[in-house]
Amino acid sequence: MRFLVLFSSIFLIYCILFLPTVHTARASSKIASFKAYPPVHAYGISSTTPQGLRPDQIKTAYGLPSTGGTGTIAIIAAYDDSSIQKDLSVFSKQYNLPDCTVANGCFEKFVIDPNTTKNTGWSLEKSLDVEWAHAIAPQAKILLIEAKTASGPNLLAAIDYAKKRKDVVAISMSWGGREFSGETELDTHFQSISNAPFFASSGDSGAGVSWPAVSKNVISVGGTSLKLLKTGSNAGQISSETAWSGSGGGVSSFESEPPYQSAYSIPKAHGMRAVPDVSYNADPLSGFSVYYSNGTKHGWYVLGGTSAGAPQWAAIASLKQSVSLPKLYADKSSTSNASYFRDIKSGSNGTCTYYCDARARYDYVTGLGSPVTASF
Repeated sequence: MRFLVLFSSIFLIYCILFLPTVHTARASSKIASFKAYPPVHAYGISSTTPQGLRPDQIKTAYGLPSTGGTGTIAIIAAYDDSSIQKDLSVFSKQYNLPDCTVANGCFEKFVIDPNTTKNTGWSLEKSLDVEWAHAIAPQAKILLIEAKTASGPNLLAAIDYAKKRKDVVAISMSWGGREFSGETELDTHFQSISNAPFFASSGDSGAGVSWPAVSKNVISVGGTSLKLLKTGSNAGQISSETAWSGSGGGVSSFESEPPYQSAYSIPKAHGMRAVPDVSYNADPLSGFSVYYSNGTKHGWYVLGGTSAGAPQWAAIASLKQSVSLPKLYADKSSTSNASYFRDIKSGSNGTCTYYCDARARYDYVTGLGSPVTASF
């Protein structure tokens, strides 16, 4: 009997002292081999004039104000981009937006490691993120945080810097990779001291789950195909919005179902985290106008991908500072849900039947739907 009591005491001490270390070590091991990719896609080649959607068209489509924004929107990306401020100025001038520079205090770039190199793909992503966050919330400040590389540890270092900034009101992560065992031990990285919501792209490879979008503390943004009327008295109004075939989504293999989803009662989640939470235009065919320069190359591109939705949802959060995961699900549950979301009921992202098809209420392609307001 004494042996059993002694053994139980020793085992309890072991659990308290050593198991958290084991879990942390496992998570650290997995994140060390993680590599992120920016889900951005160009439609066609560059041009001398904008060919994609304009800020005023998107604001009309999603019921957003023409101006506004408070606090700082943090954008997490990898590698360095020495041309980003110049690109932002060209974009702002084209669309009559306030100039956003380091000199006037609107723009800030923080490089985690001064030896960071350049990467063309990530620079294109950053132009999309920074320019359209500014377009949606032109009065907010933009903080671009550049991780040394796209590795998990380096991106976490950038995230940890953002979450400690008291001025940050929303954090965008337009990148992702395959989820992994031990990812739940990293959920605390997505908790800001200012309660700023985190947003991440759900992925651009169709059905499937992407980290960090699958974290219970991150708002996962899926993709839609937005079509506008081009002629007639209603030109510019929405013709249709359907699920985009590239939108990532599904059920996590590791994250358990968070309270805000279990209260909402998502079908066939089987007690696990479902993604995405919300959606936004992502189809390159209905892509966004973005100015990008790289050395001697410069011009206007039409860009799409779920990476377009994360920074713009972060900007929406900056407009009213009322977005949170529990609030989004509560709004969708309310009788006035149509005043918050456009329910995407058609389209698919694969051939996995129920989990790949858009439908009323919630689906694993577009989540709760696309915004029709900035007030949640």
